[in-house]
Amino acid sequence: MGGTSGTTERTDVVVAGGGAMGSAAAWQLARRGVDVVLLERFAAGHTNGASHGASRIFRLSYPDPVHIALAREAREGWRELEQLTGEHLLTVTGGADHGDHPDLDGLAAGLAAAGVAHHWLTPREAAERWPGIRFDTRVLFHPDSGRLHADRSVAALQAAAVRSGAVVRHSTPVTSIEVLGEDAVLVHTDGGSYRARRIVAAVNAWADRLVGRLAPLPPLRVTQEQPAHFAARVPGDDWPSFGHRLADAFYGGVYGLATPGEGIKVGFHGVGPEVDPDRRDFTPEPGQLAALRAYARRWLPGVDADVFAPISCTYTTTPDANFVLDRHGPVVVATGFSGHGFKFTPAIGRVLADLALDGPRPDRRFGFDRHIDRHTDRQGVT
Repeated sequence: MGGTSGTTERTDVVVAGGGAMGSAAAWQLARRGVDVVLLERFAAGHTNGASHGASRIFRLSYPDPVHIALAREAREGWRELEQLTGEHLLTVTGGADHGDHPDLDGLAAGLAAAGVAHHWLTPREAAERWPGIRFDTRVLFHPDSGRLHADRSVAALQAAAVRSGAVVRHSTPVTSIEVLGEDAVLVHTDGGSYRARRIVAAVNAWADRLVGRLAPLPPLRVTQEQPAHFAARVPGDDWPSFGHRLADAFYGGVYGLATPGEGIKVGFHGVGPEVDPDRRDFTPEPGQLAALRAYARRWLPGVDADVFAPISCTYTTTPDANFVLDRHGPVVVATGFSGHGFKFTPAIGRVLADLALDGPRPDRRFGFDRHIDRHTDRQGVT
């Protein structure tokens, strides 16, 4: 077996990375009868990447049909996963976007074209409904939005994968990958090797390091993002997930949601300092933390800006903010999710399984050779 030094195990597909995307890929592959081994570098429940914590935003609110379709597929996948595992993962709270940014009109137009429920509220109507948030512009409400429990979601995905026959091994970092041919790859770990037809590299912040020489990746920017949980003055059940889009792009825009047991999670989007994922100090940058607290004082009367707990996670972002979902030879790559990828996890697992099994490829915007469109939804949040 691969856990014994010097041996080589044979399998159909190796998945490197046991975060949300890798775990979803393992589940989707195993349920199709594929022999799959999932190798995760860190111990179960670690906090080194982008899939940990108690909350992520779920929403259908995108301006384009591709992301809306993926979110709809993912919603069905989350509900199926809940049924399979008995875990409660997705809570619908409704979502509210506000601010003086012109992108809100494009967002509303995209929702209308796709038949996604939404409507506008006046600032007064929104404030009466959600007294914890200050509104000074009209508010775009989308009732199907909500939150996902990240830690439980990853555990449920891995449990479903194992139930379908996958092998999951934690604390087993992939040290190198050898491409032997179009349909053959040798995956090395400290404890042994795995010969497979395909490898799915779902390592996000570590993508350049692991597969940068094996696949034509776009430039990847890894940042340490620094949201915080603020103590709630207004009960958590009375909060929607929310996005505040400001015309001056204040720290990349603001997102927030209630996190049961933790408070109200609030963060800036994609503006943390660049980091080496293996050399993070997990300490918030003082200037951004001060700005986040100032934002909370001004815009969130429902929180106590003086009672907070900082959070640290990584974003891995491409120049156009679109994901990388593509295959080069036997190497399938999944990266660039941070900031708005988690909600799509079950659908992305399906896409990765398709790529590993020579099935249909996703929209070209996710390919290695896509045209970089600078007019993308940079306000997508977790």
